[in-house]
Amino acid sequence: MGNPAPELRRGTGVPAHVQIERWLQEAISAGQMAPGDRLPGERELAAGLKVSRMTLRQALAALEAKGVLVRVPGRTGGAFVAEPRIDCDLTGLAGFTEQMRRAHLRAEAAVLKAATVPAAAEVAQALEIRAGEPVHEIARVRSAGGSPVALEHSYFPAARLPDLLEEDLSGSIYDILKNRDLSPHTAVEYLDPVISTPDQAEHLGIEPGAPLMRIERTAHTAAGIPVEHAHDLFRPDRVRISVQCTTH
Repeated sequence: MGNPAPELRRGTGVPAHVQIERWLQEAISAGQMAPGDRLPGERELAAGLKVSRMTLRQALAALEAKGVLVRVPGRTGGAFVAEPRIDCDLTGLAGFTEQMRRAHLRAEAAVLKAATVPAAAEVAQALEIRAGEPVHEIARVRSAGGSPVALEHSYFPAARLPDLLEEDLSGSIYDILKNRDLSPHTAVEYLDPVISTPDQAEHLGIEPGAPLMRIERTAHTAAGIPVEHAHDLFRPDRVRISVQCTTH
């Protein structure tokens, strides 16, 4: 760490662990510690701050809860600076590629599946077609800055997009829809916390059973035509979902 341990102020009404938390947060925000950097050991850090290890652990636990730190148990573990979380705003219906552009990160997609299949009942109802009609099923791992952050699983009506699977699916599918005058304009989305399966965990580089945020979405064009039904899974340690609300 580049900055010296602060002199904690007693009798200010601000607990010592909160002062430590703020000091570490400011150091990380200022770039004095980069993602992946390991903090000094608890014994060393507590001694430098002249606090008990219990007080230090309160500060580290608070930063871990905020996603600022990752604590790894064991002799070779410790507290590490976490990768910063990416803000994804659902308000404007921007696709993943656009969201990453706003965060100044390069969006990537690894296609796991791209096939035309009969629509299951749920998909057919969302896309307002008959069950069994053909839909394009596309599953992709989405990465930001080289790190996997989401699993996308989308369905598109094949009748409206007959040659969709012939396109380059490693980029923005929403851009493809826009070029066909089928750009998503509105959507209904539902958010649910879920637990990752072993298969999902492997694709996202996390432990099985780790929490994920599931977003179910049905997107429509400005004319009200349903063009996508999707189930996306986001890593909450890497992505923070936001929605802007206004009163009328």
